[in-house]
Amino acid sequence: MKITGNNSLMKRRKVVIVGAGAVGSTFCYALAQSGLAEEVAVIDKNDSLAQGQVLDLAHGQAFFPSVSIRVGKPCDYADAQVIVIAAGLAQRPGETRLQLLQKNAAVVRSIVDDILGQKGTGVILVVSNPVDILTHVAAKRAGHDRGRVIGSGTVLDSARFRHLLSRKCEVDIHSVHAYILGEHGDSEFAAWSMTHIAGMPIDEYCPACGCCTDWTTERRQIELEVRDSAYHIIEYKGATNFAIGLALVRITGAILRGERSVLTVSTMLDGEFGLHDVCLSVPAIVSESGVVQIIECHLPEHELSALTISASALKKAMEEL
Repeated sequence: MKITGNNSLMKRRKVVIVGAGAVGSTFCYALAQSGLAEEVAVIDKNDSLAQGQVLDLAHGQAFFPSVSIRVGKPCDYADAQVIVIAAGLAQRPGETRLQLLQKNAAVVRSIVDDILGQKGTGVILVVSNPVDILTHVAAKRAGHDRGRVIGSGTVLDSARFRHLLSRKCEVDIHSVHAYILGEHGDSEFAAWSMTHIAGMPIDEYCPACGCCTDWTTERRQIELEVRDSAYHIIEYKGATNFAIGLALVRITGAILRGERSVLTVSTMLDGEFGLHDVCLSVPAIVSESGVVQIIECHLPEHELSALTISASALKKAMEEL
């Protein structure tokens, strides 16, 4: 029996990707394979680039779950559930994320203005660098509830942290729970007080397993390797794209499926941890409307101080705007 209905009334899992460069196209590729989205629209100032990326992906549709991928227009903002801003100039070798500030802030403001012009109600997810400052720029421009404009933050940095701990402790990465907090950049820090393996705090696990000989030195080395990972990759191949693309799929999935996942996205703080009017990464519950709750966990004094220092660095950079 054929069943008919008004499919136009059904809400589609629609994602708009702004920016068809290395990060935007890799995210689109990973998102297509995940099966999370039903419709993906790709927008880029370089229309030929967007056309080429979409056509290339379309030729692979026989090999991943059904999804509509097409070149988008500003009108696509109106009914998108998630709008990912990956547009902007890429970070060059030797260039810090904060040095990208002036060049990319204007790009983000223009995109947000287009979203507002279409009365879009979706979650805005910023990935362009420097992501914390550009998330703040987007949030101020949009004027939405603060949870609806978020940044990719340290979701990738936390994954790098877990990878290194997994390799060091010789356990599956899925058994490691660890977070990098603060700025996605030079002032970020590892929240060792929140790090667990097999349900045990790291301070209890490592003495029991005997995997570390000089834990103080090794912690410092791991933290530095996490912080400098992007610089090394950019030096090697010019840009980071694979891991951040997968990180964006994780965040987008939490929104599309209303998962209430705890992720270290960049979000506007309004009194949490004693900080105001700054976007940075802290544990937050992410669901269909973006950040629905900030987890104001207890941090030891030295980690709380590191978070405050990170916030100060970001505020200083924002003053340049």
